[in-house]
Amino acid sequence: MEFPITRMRRLRRTAAMRSLVRETHLRPGMLLYPLFICPGESVRKPISSMPDVFNLSIDEALKEAHECAKLGIGGLLLFGLPESKDEAGTGGYADDGIVQRAIRAIKADRALDGLLVISDVCMCEYTSHGHCGIIAREGDHYHVDNDATLELLAKTAVSHAKAGADIVAPSDMMDGRVEAIREELDIEGFTEVPILSYAAKFASAFYGPFREAADSAPQFGDRRTYQMDAANPREAMREIELDLMEGADMILMKPAGAYLDIILAARERFEVPIGAYQVSGEYSMLCAAFEKGWLERERTILESLLAIHRSGADFIFTYFAKEAARLLRS
Repeated sequence: MEFPITRMRRLRRTAAMRSLVRETHLRPGMLLYPLFICPGESVRKPISSMPDVFNLSIDEALKEAHECAKLGIGGLLLFGLPESKDEAGTGGYADDGIVQRAIRAIKADRALDGLLVISDVCMCEYTSHGHCGIIAREGDHYHVDNDATLELLAKTAVSHAKAGADIVAPSDMMDGRVEAIREELDIEGFTEVPILSYAAKFASAFYGPFREAADSAPQFGDRRTYQMDAANPREAMREIELDLMEGADMILMKPAGAYLDIILAARERFEVPIGAYQVSGEYSMLCAAFEKGWLERERTILESLLAIHRSGADFIFTYFAKEAARLLRS
């Protein structure tokens, strides 16, 4: 049927009508909030490139967790800033590491039982060189030793599971790390702990503010030999397929906003839960526009998240999680 019989505007006439026919819905439970945990007490250190985001001591992180629980947010993603760093990133898998202590503190609080605790499994925050694995040097040349790194990633995941993490999320992009983690978790009796794999993590310019937040910038070189080339969507599908074959239970796309095509392609091909990470650069870019008055804050936040969900993401990691949850509940 053609105009005037078909009038598409009929179903847009009122807010109630638009709500009735809306195809995609955001809800607080699909949002997850990243936290950067640091040593000390009563520490709430602002991150200059990420407005309203902080490095938090465990006691302050607990306050954030309670606020998230009250808002109905689905869970937390924990990153750690250790007291000291070394070449092997030992703070990442130490039983008394900063993330391990934070997990125990959150899990000990019964008021937070409904809040998932997801641990980032990587080495970049813990190594003195800032890379996501062990460095092998040959004269003046170096490379990140993929296979030597796998054992340490598996140790890190097990230490998080022992502390009580609900989900472990390897973000390192080493080949074979999902299989290594799954095997070690199962050996240690954590057969029920799922793996959320950063299956398609691109070497992106949008990570800049995160590296300040997590104090994780590489001290030399870059991460392009292990994170993915932004130009390669077919390679992303291979990465996802391999991670699923190795035992990943869920997959994550990172970044989200500039890679909606990757999320959509994964959604059309794989029948597993898919997450997406609205990363630090996306957050900071929008915050800068809000500060200038160039974009309407509330509408833009929800529209950006809606686009990610509409493209196929079942859940979204975002620094806007608390604000978006309040808007969705209002």
